[in-house]
Amino acid sequence: MAAHHAPTMAVPTDAQLIQAQADLWRHSLCYFTPMALRCAVQLGIPTAIHRLGGTASLSDLVTALSLPPSKTPYLGRIMRLLVTSGVLASHEAGIYSLVPLSYLLVDGVFIDGEASQVAIVLAATSRHYLEAAMGLADWFKKDVAHPLPAPFEDVHGATILEESMALLDPEAHEVIHEAVAAHDHMGIGTILRECHDLFKGLESLTDCCGGDGTTARAIVQAFPHIKIHVLDLPKVIEKAPPSDAVNYVAGDLFHSIPAAQAVMLKDSMATNDKSEIGY
Repeated sequence: MAAHHAPTMAVPTDAQLIQAQADLWRHSLCYFTPMALRCAVQLGIPTAIHRLGGTASLSDLVTALSLPPSKTPYLGRIMRLLVTSGVLASHEAGIYSLVPLSYLLVDGVFIDGEASQVAIVLAATSRHYLEAAMGLADWFKKDVAHPLPAPFEDVHGATILEESMALLDPEAHEVIHEAVAAHDHMGIGTILRECHDLFKGLESLTDCCGGDGTTARAIVQAFPHIKIHVLDLPKVIEKAPPSDAVNYVAGDLFHSIPAAQAVMLKDSMATNDKSEIGY
């Protein structure tokens, strides 16, 4: 059998090398974008802009956020990065405004009954996730028996959304749960308005991994005749608020699902596949 030889790559041109160098810096420094977003959330920049009427200058923000005036030039760098990444808008030099993305990060603003999505940013950019990501190379090199520990578990000895995470860092555990809930609940109002026909003729529904039942309660409010079961793990169900509108069922969707005409599965930040990279 004839051997297959990979084509030899041509020596890059000067222009290609210059572009490659620029791309290398871009990929190596791209973590600044989520870090700038985290910084903006922790400082309360979206909320400050909202309270200032929807637009703000650097000096406005320095005053509103009680920052040292000496930090103004550095705040400007953060703001420019946020504009470049689409988190904020700037239609006039030095003046910044919110976009739909940053509107989701305004404290106290409720969209379809749900508060801001700040927890998603804080959870996804937490040191626990970053440390797990920094350990990926070591994780790939380890030859261990199944079941393979996820990179997160390998580094921290804890599993996302489980009691071991609460023991590792109770505050981070709470933030991660808030992030999953915020992600899970966001958008049900739009679905009920824009996809109203999906629920016509439906008499029963099981919401798998339905969490605290917020989504189910929104559906029942719009369609009172639908009988809804909310299925989730016992540790989740036990923390759900009491409700006459839905039937909470503690269990595991991989073992059994309460009988209903339809089953609802929603995209979630969490995963039951612990081999998933990042978990």
